[in-house]
Amino acid sequence: MRARIRALPALLCLSAAPAVILVAPPQTRTEARLVKTLDALVAGYPAQLSRHDGQSLFWKSGPATPIGRVGAIRSTDAILSAPDLADIFAWPYPMGDSAAPRGDPGRARPAAFFNRIYGDCRKGEVAPRLTNVSWPGGHVVRFSGTAGAAAALQRVARDLDALGPSYQKYLWPIAGTYNCRTIAGTNSLSMHAMGAAIDLNSKWGRYWRWSTRPSSTETIPTAIIRAFERHGFIWGGKWAHFDSFHFEYRPELILLAQKGG
Repeated sequence: MRARIRALPALLCLSAAPAVILVAPPQTRTEARLVKTLDALVAGYPAQLSRHDGQSLFWKSGPATPIGRVGAIRSTDAILSAPDLADIFAWPYPMGDSAAPRGDPGRARPAAFFNRIYGDCRKGEVAPRLTNVSWPGGHVVRFSGTAGAAAALQRVARDLDALGPSYQKYLWPIAGTYNCRTIAGTNSLSMHAMGAAIDLNSKWGRYWRWSTRPSSTETIPTAIIRAFERHGFIWGGKWAHFDSFHFEYRPELILLAQKGG
């Protein structure tokens, strides 16, 4: 749904996208840092991953996945266009309220890893795994039943419902969940293609390619953001390349952030 909504503005404004200040990640890849992040990765996807040894990531079934290099951080362009496993954690995700973001925590998504978790939508592997999630206002949304994503979104929905009817305008109509598509302007699959992302009412958010960052009165309320974060979702409003009505299930980043990572 979101691809149809945004297709025309994207074409019109792609060449004139607003400038984004994206700073390099603040940390280097030490062995200790890598172990800490990989611990969070294994803990975030316990049904699929069994362990790591600092050099490889071991799955419950199938071959191990090599882990990225230790040492200097790569360029921001390389991290976002061709990320490895370690790049997932290049920018720490800030929990709760935060200053205007200058990094992109969570936008590095190694395709091979997430396709193995959720399936490859281009091969018809994602759609059969979608399940219904009861959404505030008596609605139903479709989300991946893999890796606990739909169960987590259902917990979010219960928390959102408890906020009361004044929040309904932010929650419906949604701009989309599952959509087998790439990220605008790239060849990389979106987390929407995994069935693990949801866009709330686009009236209350903005996207970096064709708008300025929204003011505090034009964005999703803090109570909604915190409800998502409590259950393993990150918010696109905390990216320098902001997408301020977008949430995606990334338990590994939330787990690390909760431990001060």
